[in-house]
Amino acid sequence: MLRKIVLFLGGCGLLVWSFNSSLIAEMPEGKARIIAHRGVHQIFSPEGVENDTCTATRILPPENPYLENTIDSMRAAFQAGADVVELDVHLTPDGTFAVFHDWTLDCRTDGKGVTEQTPMTVLKGLDIGYGYTADGGKTFPFRGKGKGLMPTLEEVLTAFPDKKFIVNFKSRRAEEGEALAALLEAQPQWRSAVWAVYGGGEPTDAAIARIDGLPGFTGASAKSCLLGYLATGWIGYVPQSCRDTIVPVPQNYAWLLWGWPNRFMQRMQQAGSEVIVFGPYGGDGTAGVDWPDDVAELPSPFPGYVWTNRILSTAPLLRAQP
Repeated sequence: MLRKIVLFLGGCGLLVWSFNSSLIAEMPEGKARIIAHRGVHQIFSPEGVENDTCTATRILPPENPYLENTIDSMRAAFQAGADVVELDVHLTPDGTFAVFHDWTLDCRTDGKGVTEQTPMTVLKGLDIGYGYTADGGKTFPFRGKGKGLMPTLEEVLTAFPDKKFIVNFKSRRAEEGEALAALLEAQPQWRSAVWAVYGGGEPTDAAIARIDGLPGFTGASAKSCLLGYLATGWIGYVPQSCRDTIVPVPQNYAWLLWGWPNRFMQRMQQAGSEVIVFGPYGGDGTAGVDWPDDVAELPSPFPGYVWTNRILSTAPLLRAQP
């Protein structure tokens, strides 16, 4: 009896292994594609960062002259090899999307108040490099250099009509998703430039519902997909929440996913989904594949998207993959 139980369990184990082993599955064809988070920008130590931390006051000594979410920073990212640039938007009272990361203006700029409550005419007059310091406030290397550099989404899409962007909604206002849909309906030549959306659940869901073929993800949708796959992936089943969408994968938890990497990538491709590998989960949620050790941990080859904050350094390493 014991022998039969052992044989049965062994057979089940072999079956699960055969469903999920990458040793007997080939990685889909293709090379890594790069998402430059906020374009080329100033980086900071992630230790102790919370939602309200002013990261501009803790940047590392500058290695480049760019400020995040500016047209110059996006151009530099595309020139460095970005396939997609991530940008952040706020719908202002005058119905314009301001491209800026922070919920409030106090950290990076010489202004005050909530970004989405400030007219674009006021935002255009701010110095968005005002608050950056790498030495605790002794010097401010970008002060006076960022005046007038906060772009509108329309200006970005006009400047880069043939490039691709992933739009981050910073609010929970469904009207932001509706406004993006209205913008793309009025300017259909920009539809191909908006590759995907993510962020606040209400605007992200509204945009996906109204814009045909637009993929995206939220914290809730990512959780539903990954937890659902952990429950069913062992038999090769991809849950509906992982189909025809974007699947974000934290690099430090990828090993938990059934069939990672080859089988998993095959299954997501067959389900019509794109996979984005982020940096280690556990920080502010925007950790990237930023350092040589992070790149070395990626499957090689890797035919998905790689999220990075340091494209100038990581792009050459990613492009060197087979």
